[in-house]
Amino acid sequence: MLSIGDLSKRSGVKVPTIRYYEDVGLVPPPERSEGNQRRYDRRALDRLSFIRHARDLGLPIEAIRSLIELGEHPEQPCADADRIAAEQLADVRARIARLKRLEAELARIATSCAGGPAGACHVLKALGDHGLCEGDH
Repeated sequence: MLSIGDLSKRSGVKVPTIRYYEDVGLVPPPERSEGNQRRYDRRALDRLSFIRHARDLGLPIEAIRSLIELGEHPEQPCADADRIAAEQLADVRARIARLKRLEAELARIATSCAGGPAGACHVLKALGDHGLCEGDH
């Protein structure tokens, strides 16, 4: 059995986050010692590792909740897991596309400044007037 501090160290998840996951029902309430300390088993560590990995991949809490539920019913088809992963992939790709547009615009703005006085600075002018941008970002 692990204390919450040991669970935190082994999982890489901070203690307040573990408590939050308990509060929202992602991690079941742990057993308590006679001194009322939380005591976690290997299953809690595995669950927390699953949640941490899913969060590292950017999955929202409700998607993780759905995946946990699906994992508790291994006889069910994995269509929902596939759908959740595909939705997250589409979201990541959209964010990457947006970041690429931001990168291109910032590169254009940064390289168009010739130095000189701030009053003639193209960077400052472009930031002050969205109309000077080449595209929507």
